[in-house]
Amino acid sequence: MAHTGYEGGGQQACMEAGMRERVLLLGVDLHDGEDFERSMQELKSLAEACGMEPAGQITQNLPKLHQALYMGKGKLLEIKEYMEAEPVDVLVFDRSLTPVQLRNLQDLLDCPILDRTTLILDIFAVRAKTREAKLQVESARLQYVLPRLTGMHRALSRQGGGSGLANKGAGEKKLELDRRRIEKRMAELRRELKKIEQERRTQRKRRQEGRLPRVALVGYTNAGKSTLMNGMLDRYTRDASKKVLEKDMLFATLDTTVRRIRTGPGEEFLLSDTVGFIHQLPVGLVKAFRSTLEEAKEADLLLHVLDCSDEFYRKQREVTEETLKDLGAGDIPVIYVYNKADLCMAAEQLPMVRGNRIYMSARSGRGIEALVEMIRNAEAGQEKRWRSEQHQEEN
Repeated sequence: MAHTGYEGGGQQACMEAGMRERVLLLGVDLHDGEDFERSMQELKSLAEACGMEPAGQITQNLPKLHQALYMGKGKLLEIKEYMEAEPVDVLVFDRSLTPVQLRNLQDLLDCPILDRTTLILDIFAVRAKTREAKLQVESARLQYVLPRLTGMHRALSRQGGGSGLANKGAGEKKLELDRRRIEKRMAELRRELKKIEQERRTQRKRRQEGRLPRVALVGYTNAGKSTLMNGMLDRYTRDASKKVLEKDMLFATLDTTVRRIRTGPGEEFLLSDTVGFIHQLPVGLVKAFRSTLEEAKEADLLLHVLDCSDEFYRKQREVTEETLKDLGAGDIPVIYVYNKADLCMAAEQLPMVRGNRIYMSARSGRGIEALVEMIRNAEAGQEKRWRSEQHQEEN
């Protein structure tokens, strides 16, 4: 399969045809404080989420990335030898490649190349369902592709999935991506997304006027946010049509969903499920999904969901908190929901509440009522603050 790897969506056709591309995972350990082993494990999960089959991995220790080749030339020759002995369809690098690195690696290795950012963009392109999500993904992908057009001289077969670019056919040996056409499309996307963002603002304003507390689920991808929302819907609404998609995969949820949760007479709040975060989430995606993530920024309370059975949950917590801070949501009150606690604690110990932390299991429902009680208490505290602020304004 010939492609440069910087156009997404090709994996969808492979999955539909029952084929899986064999990929070789490549990484550089800079010993810069990052958990390299975890990063490579995530890269493997991202490749699998793209419908690919990881065939192996080759890594290298370096004090800094090679400016022109990313990895050392000797290591790249080792990769070429591996490819001669083992069938490999695509090379996948653990960090974002610069345009120069991409061009030089393609010339040297003569193989389709992807990087971590492209994998995430591909997953988003396939998973996006609503018009807003598709437009946001397309915008992020075009932003990433634009500076990498120079030197893309090979056939582009990783197409579709919302890229907005014409496909001249799988047999086409050359496809020229016109910079002006891409820039024109990006301008159109900005206008369309601005309209949708204005509509979202109007919807949020109406909800604010209804004076219902707003609670947002945030956290690392696959921590169990959608499972928790569905658990609350099962417990308090019992309306299956209101449920959201939940799957044991990265980025199962890309579209923000808002549901009204009525826990008792006169006790209601709006619960929103947002897109999950991940280490090295492409900056373009954070920007593109800013309007969607406004649900978190405008919330009265955040439920920060963590998979406490994951040995790296502390790092995942840091990643989420840093992203929330960048979005301007760092000062919102938080309840830390340590989900999947049944996998690392005895079931009879659940739920366990410690201050603003709760250890629970969203899938089994253990802890949902205790969490709702914590939300009620947080709302009561928030109501006192609102009244105090209003009193100060009036005086």
